[in-house]
Amino acid sequence: MSEHNIQVEVVYALPEKQEVVCLQLPPASPLGAALSASGLLQKYPEIDLENGRFGIFSKLAKSDTPLRDRDRVEIYRPLIADPRQIRQQRAAEGKGLRKSPAGGASGEQEAVHL
Repeated sequence: MSEHNIQVEVVYALPEKQEVVCLQLPPASPLGAALSASGLLQKYPEIDLENGRFGIFSKLAKSDTPLRDRDRVEIYRPLIADPRQIRQQRAAEGKGLRKSPAGGASGEQEAVHL
């Protein structure tokens, strides 16, 4: 281990577990070099280096982004569903469930069970 190397973590979160690989790399190594050195690309062939999304501490970054000491490189999985569509569906379902506004003309309130 050289004093001049930087320490970085490469993480890949799966539904059932999280893979964390700690690496020593030369200063200013690109994010792509950390991904390759981690071995995660070989272990998980679904990770697409060309079209995948990666980040450093939750901020999107490109594979040529230079790394700094103690950076956390994150490999993002593709979304299963579009969050915008999910919110729209929930909003539409909520509109259909409302019977009357709270404190309406009848003065009755629905009981809320927790």
